[in-house]
Amino acid sequence: MPLRVWFDLIRENDWKIAPSRLGLLGTITAAAGFNSLAETLCRARFSRQLADPPATDPPVFIIGHWRSGTTLLHEILMLDDRFCCPSTFQCFAPGHFLLTEAFLTTTLAWIMPTKRPMDNVAAGWHRPQEDEFALVNMGVPSPYRRMAFPETTPAEPTALDLETLPASDRDAWRAALRGFLEMLAVRDPRRPVLKSPPHTARMAVLADMFPGAKFLHVVRDPFVVFPSTKRLWDSLHYVQAMQIDSGREAEEYVFRCFDTMYAAFERDRPKLAAGQLHEIRYEDLIADPVAGMADAYAKLDLGDFERVRPAFEAQAASMRKYQTNTYQHDPRIVAAISQRWQPFIERYGYNAPTV
Repeated sequence: MPLRVWFDLIRENDWKIAPSRLGLLGTITAAAGFNSLAETLCRARFSRQLADPPATDPPVFIIGHWRSGTTLLHEILMLDDRFCCPSTFQCFAPGHFLLTEAFLTTTLAWIMPTKRPMDNVAAGWHRPQEDEFALVNMGVPSPYRRMAFPETTPAEPTALDLETLPASDRDAWRAALRGFLEMLAVRDPRRPVLKSPPHTARMAVLADMFPGAKFLHVVRDPFVVFPSTKRLWDSLHYVQAMQIDSGREAEEYVFRCFDTMYAAFERDRPKLAAGQLHEIRYEDLIADPVAGMADAYAKLDLGDFERVRPAFEAQAASMRKYQTNTYQHDPRIVAAISQRWQPFIERYGYNAPTV
């Protein structure tokens, strides 16, 4: 993020930074200074292209709660060369990737780990990434701002449901997403596939912004999703936060995000046109990825599936080697999930584990 966004975030949290994170503060501040300069140069260099970006087909949005399989779907859809998606570098440098991507992804290759900190999924500058990281780096409201300051940010999912924001903030959010997609179109004019769990709570806004957009919603056993999501936030706070996360609000934050996300999702569902939303269970996708994707292509009218069937079959074969994390179920958490997330459990046919 550029300096103005970085300093706004720090001031918003009253400069409450742990002494042990001062080195990280210095590193991020230096990077923010570079980002500010690079953004100015990029805008000047690509002013003509950005003034008239290529038109693209409306996006395909992969949605679903964190740790539900959205990354897997993103990786699978990227096997279809009719689609494009933002990369990790593009999402972490949304203001200047057109200018710096080729050079910096090579120069900074050593920084990027080979695996994500929360699971066994491969990481890399050129791999598909969540556009929510681009939005937070551009300075618009996002629940991901909490990653930097988990102790001074309330256990509320800020900016998850955009209808909770003032109109001016919603307008800024829309402008930021459009601007990012325009830059992406300059780089690659194919139909974009965007993956972002927070978009699960924003379907109506996105459908209004992009008529003809498609939504592929993946769900997963909530008794697995809860501990996996908590581990996600714990790992990200450990690596990226300016504060030492006490974890005292971690469980409640997971519950509240889920509640907010699916209240908004169910509110928005009736507003979509027929053929605009398709849902798939993670467990069914893992059991037969090719059949699951064939069904999604047909229901969402994503194009000729037979063209990509061989690539999807090869991906399905490689998926058999992947080992997911396992969790010891806490009876207290199981009881809370069973009570608080009962509508979701019943709608998608899940059952509480035996503990």
